[in-house]
Amino acid sequence: MNLILLGAPGAGKGTQAEVICDTLKIPAISTGNILREAIKNETALGMEAKSYMDGGKLVPDEIVINILKERLEKDDCKNGFILDGFPRTVPQAEALDKMGVNIDRVIDIEVEDEKIMKRLSGRRVCEDCGASYHLEYKPSKSEGKCDKCGGNTVQRKDDHPDTIKERLQVYHQQTEPLKDYYYATGKLIVVEGQEDVADTTALTLKAVEA
Repeated sequence: MNLILLGAPGAGKGTQAEVICDTLKIPAISTGNILREAIKNETALGMEAKSYMDGGKLVPDEIVINILKERLEKDDCKNGFILDGFPRTVPQAEALDKMGVNIDRVIDIEVEDEKIMKRLSGRRVCEDCGASYHLEYKPSKSEGKCDKCGGNTVQRKDDHPDTIKERLQVYHQQTEPLKDYYYATGKLIVVEGQEDVADTTALTLKAVEA
């Protein structure tokens, strides 16, 4: 089964992708990872992408999609895959279709902006070991200190309220129109994000298996 996961930053797509991977035994693929892999392996497309990145420019959609298609032709994708973080825009989705990449279902994890703000702005990460905490949902035993290694826990720049607002604005402007695009194809399934991650997971798996 070939899937796309949609959802705003902080909607929990990563967690759902992991569960689907484990359940269906298919890989989750992010464009960031495949770009880094292509550059590391010094493929022709990877080197072309690197030339743009080294110049501080965005890698053109055509190159990204060609690298993506190259990745999808590997053996571990023969039973399906999950695209997480791509497409981000309608033109990218259209290009994906033109490349002949077949998508069976598009799962959209819906979470209100206010809840996302609360989730992300309360997150704290250990500077030393990377352990993750939350001021309300998963506080460390000693405020500002990691339970595992004793390192300092800090708020990442991405989790600052102003940054979250900006990321959500970009999502609503550029990525959210994908819902209408895939709704028109009959492939979109909306999953309402729940307070309990396990409940969201149950709904996501139900949507995948529908």
